[in-house]
Amino acid sequence: MTMLIALAAAAQAVAPLPTMTTTTPASWVDPVTGHRIVRIDATPGNYALYFNYNPFTPQGDLMIYLTPEGIRVVDLKSWATRLVLKAKVDRLLFAGPRSRTAYYTTKDAAVDDGGPFAVWRVDLDTGTTRKIADVPGGRIEAINADETLLAGERELAPPPPAIAAQGRRDPKTGAPSYTGVGPDGKPLSFGAAKAHWMAARLAAKVPMEMYSIAIADGRRRTIHRATDWLNHVQFSPTDPTLLMFCHEGPWDQVDRIWTIRTDGRGLTKVHQRTMAGEIAGHEFWSPDGRTIWYDLQTPAKQVGWLASYDVRSGARSRYLLAADQASSHFTQSRDGRVFAGDGSAAGKYISLFTPRSVATPQPGLITPGTLDTERLASLATHDYTLEPNEHFTPDGKWIVYRTNMEGAPAIYAVATGR
Repeated sequence: MTMLIALAAAAQAVAPLPTMTTTTPASWVDPVTGHRIVRIDATPGNYALYFNYNPFTPQGDLMIYLTPEGIRVVDLKSWATRLVLKAKVDRLLFAGPRSRTAYYTTKDAAVDDGGPFAVWRVDLDTGTTRKIADVPGGRIEAINADETLLAGERELAPPPPAIAAQGRRDPKTGAPSYTGVGPDGKPLSFGAAKAHWMAARLAAKVPMEMYSIAIADGRRRTIHRATDWLNHVQFSPTDPTLLMFCHEGPWDQVDRIWTIRTDGRGLTKVHQRTMAGEIAGHEFWSPDGRTIWYDLQTPAKQVGWLASYDVRSGARSRYLLAADQASSHFTQSRDGRVFAGDGSAAGKYISLFTPRSVATPQPGLITPGTLDTERLASLATHDYTLEPNEHFTPDGKWIVYRTNMEGAPAIYAVATGR
């Protein structure tokens, strides 16, 4: 009987995979930039991963994304898509760095965001699923280089209800919502309401912890505890015990970027503010795991830089950003030669940036440089309450992003010409 139950459970864990769709996705040449655009999926409720979450298989042939139906993959050569897992998924997390696997979470519909959930993995070729662990709360945000650990953060006590109610994402668009009124009683703009909420959340000093989960057996361990607002946990792409994380909040009020080891040792501040109004954030790893890159403004909205810190040598560089090079997020190609940005109100494009040093590096000094721009895709009608969250494909030939430029969120790719 035990064997029959086990066989039945195994059968339920494997779902037959639909074949790749044969419909050719819409494709055209951007009339502004001359680069080819492919519309990958415009299904209402589609969701592509955040800019620092890996959506690609180790072989570089597939990209994962989410629709209300479940987890899908797109073939990066043909742009054909198929459904891998038909299920109600709470969050699609990332693709495995070593296995052809997608990680995701599920939770009861009655559970609020941040409450208990289960974390799973699904094989992208067979559809086989396996539960990794039941988690008491928070968010899983990272997977390490050898695919043995997950990491995330959680609140150990609930924030005040008025704070907890803000920032929830629209299930159809994935965009967060923030509301509030100013001293004059008039509604605040999206940006002003978000800033007000972030300041209140930081001041609340909610106790938190960063934790790891062993993928093999679901064992959970605490890495770090604080009443600082912990967020944006990211494993090094090459060092399985090194994590980067941030102290969240208004960027001019926090020393944001830190590293720590999975055993809790080696807590290190990556960037020290030296100017009133200075901000640094939207940090991300270089693909080789050697460098942390981040958006630096000295001060905010005045002088912008794409800044770096070498975690081995401590060397630093800063590439000056022109106003029309500012972006919600930056990312780097796997060969490290170019960056991409997803634009802002001052320059609404998906762009390619080639770094150029303007001085010979000297030990102990910041190496300055500039960025040469190539426009790839016009986002002239994009509403930036939705973040495009661009990703280089592993071969560097395309950048995948999400935009509402045609009226509703959809997932696209633009050819880089590389």
